[in-house]
Amino acid sequence: MEEIRNQIKDEIKKKINNYKRDFDLIPAGTVLYSGDGIVKISGLENVRYNELLEINGSVQAIALNLEENEVGAIVLGDESKVAAGHMVRALGAIVEVPVGEKLLGRVVNPLGVSIDGLDEIITDKRRPIEAPAPQITDRSKVNEPLQTGIIAIDSMIPIGKGQRELIIGDRQTGKSAIAIDTIINQKDKDVYCVYVAIGQKASTISQMIHTLNLYNAMEYTTVVCSTAQDSAPLQYIAPYAGCAIAEELMYSGKDVLVIYDDLSKHAAAYRAMSLLLKRPPGREAYPGDIFYLHSRLLERAAKLDKRLGGGSMTALPIVETQAGDISAYIPTNVISITDGQIYLESELFNSGVRPAINVGLSVSRVGSSAQIDAMKKLSGKLRLNLSQYRELAIFAQFGTDLDASAQKLLVQGGKITETLKQEQYIPYEMAHQVLLLYLIEKNHLDEIPVKRIRAFNKGFLHYFDSNYDEVTTAVRLTGKLKDDQKEIISRAVSEYTEYFLGHNE
Repeated sequence: MEEIRNQIKDEIKKKINNYKRDFDLIPAGTVLYSGDGIVKISGLENVRYNELLEINGSVQAIALNLEENEVGAIVLGDESKVAAGHMVRALGAIVEVPVGEKLLGRVVNPLGVSIDGLDEIITDKRRPIEAPAPQITDRSKVNEPLQTGIIAIDSMIPIGKGQRELIIGDRQTGKSAIAIDTIINQKDKDVYCVYVAIGQKASTISQMIHTLNLYNAMEYTTVVCSTAQDSAPLQYIAPYAGCAIAEELMYSGKDVLVIYDDLSKHAAAYRAMSLLLKRPPGREAYPGDIFYLHSRLLERAAKLDKRLGGGSMTALPIVETQAGDISAYIPTNVISITDGQIYLESELFNSGVRPAINVGLSVSRVGSSAQIDAMKKLSGKLRLNLSQYRELAIFAQFGTDLDASAQKLLVQGGKITETLKQEQYIPYEMAHQVLLLYLIEKNHLDEIPVKRIRAFNKGFLHYFDSNYDEVTTAVRLTGKLKDDQKEIISRAVSEYTEYFLGHNE
């Protein structure tokens, strides 16, 4: 009897040892609380920071708070489908978006889902929205210009491919207009564009997309859209999604321009999430890691070394100030991360100087290394002359008697200001910018009254293209202005000045 029992025991042991399960054990947790786009979860012991979670088999979330007894996460989908008691599992990955050239001309949400009413985007590539920035050894010098088509920027605050240039100013001063003009100017220049709209009105974004379509700029542009009615978590991931889309093109050897409009709303969305997650507030109620929020995003912009394909990602982040206060928390943070800033001033904008660039507070830390040779030689004194004029113009408002040299400086400064004024959606090509700068540099506008400078410049460019097209073509191809070409320009100015004054008296 004992032998039979032992045989049965041995058989049972063999079956237990040889048993193979046909299922996997997946760590899961339970929702304790759900509200305001935030969920508290218990039971997820091995979850990692920023890991993607799945709630109730349908709704996605991102783990942000890793506490001793619970995990705090932000809901990416419809939070009305999440309730206490729902099962949560970790997916072992972070949020990914579809990438590749199939996204060009499309409007997507921060999860990469098309929202433009066209066909579903099907790509064979996806990238995580968070990725390490290129190492120093993977980067090369920023020395190739990215033309904005705005003469005031290209001459005094040049932007290079791979640079991060902040556009900063109060609301309604033309920040987004500069970004859109820059996108329009990339037509036929082999530069792809990604425009990230963060927390803006849907009507504003729709108007912007209509403008890009009007100028055929959507052909090489992807718009990542998170509107003001989207949840804070979607606004939070929007710039990282746009960066991932741009990164794929950069690592493919392409030049990309990515615009974040704007990081003030992005920081506000992150602050709202952090306060709901009960993180301790710091200055202006922002959490302690608010600097890391933007630094890890903007550091991903780079000009890659040739061994990595030589692609580039140029970032134009936009930050909104309150009453011109650039010493506030978010503006100072982003200024310290970027390679310069374009500061737009309300007073200049309201006085009709558009783009309303304050040359005293604007700077490009890349400087003339990102300019063509002709532009570099002609724009050397421009910034100084304009700064002196602005100071003198303020002084002259008090009705003080000015000597002849000061009055001459005022007149010249007024003509420079008029030359730098530019209508929206009409970017100047590089050769035309060189011509206009040459007129300023050589004082060819002396005979023209200040009020008629813009009409003269417009007519002169048309006249020059019609009669001396070989010069503009040569400047366009070589980026240089030779002595014989300067003589032709001077002769053309004399001819057109005589015609202009004779027909406009």
